[in-house]
Amino acid sequence: MKAVILAGGFGKRLRPLTNDRPKSLIEVKGRPILETQLRWLKNYDINEVILCLGFLKEKIIEYLGNGSKFGVKVGYVIEDEPLGTGGAILNAEPFLKKEEYFFALNGDIITNLNPLELLNNLIGCVGVIALVPLRSPYGIVDLNNEGYVTRFREKPILSEYWINAGVYCLTPDIFNYLEKGGGIEFTAFPKLAAEGKLKAVKYHNCFWKSIDVYKDIEEAEKEWQQ
Repeated sequence: MKAVILAGGFGKRLRPLTNDRPKSLIEVKGRPILETQLRWLKNYDINEVILCLGFLKEKIIEYLGNGSKFGVKVGYVIEDEPLGTGGAILNAEPFLKKEEYFFALNGDIITNLNPLELLNNLIGCVGVIALVPLRSPYGIVDLNNEGYVTRFREKPILSEYWINAGVYCLTPDIFNYLEKGGGIEFTAFPKLAAEGKLKAVKYHNCFWKSIDVYKDIEEAEKEWQQ
C-alpha cells in the first residue's frame, strides 16, 4: 500500500524552530514527526511513501534517504512553489494514478489511529476522511440552573463536534477534482460531498495531535505514548 505525505510547508508559526529545518522534522519525544509517521504507516503495512516537499527539502531527503533504514520505500516530489494540499497531491499523480487507492496525510500530525478503517469505508466513494473529536482550546466552566459553578473542566473533549484529522484514503478519481494552488479541504472535498462521493470515519479513542505552534509540542510531549 502507498501513502503520500504533504510536507512542503514553511511552518511559520513554529519559528525560530523552523528557520533552519522543515516543520516535519521537528522532534517530539526525541523523534522527528516524519519518522514517527513512517513507523506508524509501516505498522499497517503501508510500506511505500511519496513525500511532497518544498521548503528546506534537502534536509528531509538527507534524513530519510530512500527510507530503507525505517523499513519503507520513500520517493520524493518537489514543489518549485507552494501548491496547497490539493496541488501537492495532484503533483504526485504520476506515482499514484495506477493505484486502486492510496492514503494521504499532512506532514505535521502525530496519531495512532488505524488508517485501514478508512479503506473499509471506501466502496462507492472517491475519498474517506478521518475525523477526531474537537478538544476545547480553553477550560470550561459548568453551572447549575441557579447559576452556581459546579465544576471546572480543563480543555475537555467536545465529543459532539468532529474535526478533519488530515488523514485520508483516496482513489485516483480524486485527481479529477484537484487544483494546483488549492487546498483539498476547500476545493475537492466540497465538490465530492455535494456529489455524495465523500465519507468520513469517526475515531473515538485514539491519540491525535497537529503540531502547529510551540505549545503543541509541549502538549504532545506530555500526552503521546510511543
